[in-house]
Amino acid sequence: MDDNSLKQKFREIYGDGEVRLFAAAGRVNLIGEHIDYCGGPVLPAALDLRCTIAARKNGSNKWRMAATTTPLTAELDLNGLGEYKDLKWGNYQAGVAYVMQSDGFDLCGADLLYDCTVPFGSGLSSSAAIEVATAFMVSALSGESGGKKADLTEIAVYSRRAENEYCGVSCGIMDQFASSRGKAGNAILLDCATLDFKYVPLKLGDCEIVIANSNKPHSLVLSKYNERRAECESALGTLSKALGVKHLAEVTPETFEKSAEKLLSGKVKDRARHVVYECDRVKRAVDALKTGDMVLFGKLLNESHYSLRDLYEVTGRELDALTESARTSPGCLGSRMTGGGFGGSTVSLVKKDKVKEFIRETGEKYRAAVGYDATFYATSVSDGAREIF
Repeated sequence: MDDNSLKQKFREIYGDGEVRLFAAAGRVNLIGEHIDYCGGPVLPAALDLRCTIAARKNGSNKWRMAATTTPLTAELDLNGLGEYKDLKWGNYQAGVAYVMQSDGFDLCGADLLYDCTVPFGSGLSSSAAIEVATAFMVSALSGESGGKKADLTEIAVYSRRAENEYCGVSCGIMDQFASSRGKAGNAILLDCATLDFKYVPLKLGDCEIVIANSNKPHSLVLSKYNERRAECESALGTLSKALGVKHLAEVTPETFEKSAEKLLSGKVKDRARHVVYECDRVKRAVDALKTGDMVLFGKLLNESHYSLRDLYEVTGRELDALTESARTSPGCLGSRMTGGGFGGSTVSLVKKDKVKEFIRETGEKYRAAVGYDATFYATSVSDGAREIF
């Protein structure tokens, strides 16, 4: 929904008056999957798919919330924010409000209308977009009344805390960070252990990124996401004692082959191997972008998917079929799952002059393999959290 239509919809629900818009982006992770919670480097980018909040203070002590994408509504009493963890819709917003209020932000009553163009269950972080847009709004309104105000990194941290502590997903910081600190035309090289980051220009030459939704929704809470994180923590528990590392991502491929793998066994070793080599692939991918080596960049995307499939086991039939269909379609240099896995989306590097043919052939092959269609997105790399004036 465009901004003017969203304002009009807001007034239809809540009445005439001033309407402010706050937005945050969905994200695509180019490479560096399931290593953010291991302290690894990741390379996400913010998308122009976004969550936008139309907002107005209402002079009460309640948030009245509605959305353009669901008939569900919610009303949050700001004096009892711990009571909303089981909402069918609205728990992400309640979680953000809860952690920020607990940390001293002044929350004011407001009427809110959410419009999210990030497809739900797509692996493009609709949850992070909702959380970050909400946190940005809370910070802006709190600061205006003389209360606390957060910078963009702090907004990402509060949003992650909401998902970890309130919504029960043991995610890392990557999704919220990209949603908050994204910059048009750039990916973000983020060190998830320190939150140090730098922008990496996305100079793809004669190629472009194509995102495809497998249309198998995923739920990180109901999937084995938390189990994978526990397995990585088990590996770290063993290796930290022997190698003195604080994060699994500190282990290099050379150290892993020389000594670390001998200390691990079974699935835990597989998970650790993925993390170690995925961290190395991120560094090589950044170098490939800097030198314009798109063939190498595409090769690294493929290697990442194979590792996620065989070692980390988070892909599944749909994502494997979609990436395989992509790799055998015209102009594709590489394809991988993006996001938490168990459904969701893929990211592919495709020659610009082959994009239409690629989408048609990949879509046909995927439909033949799984029995239903994928959805392809025409999107661009955008800015992160902001107020829209």
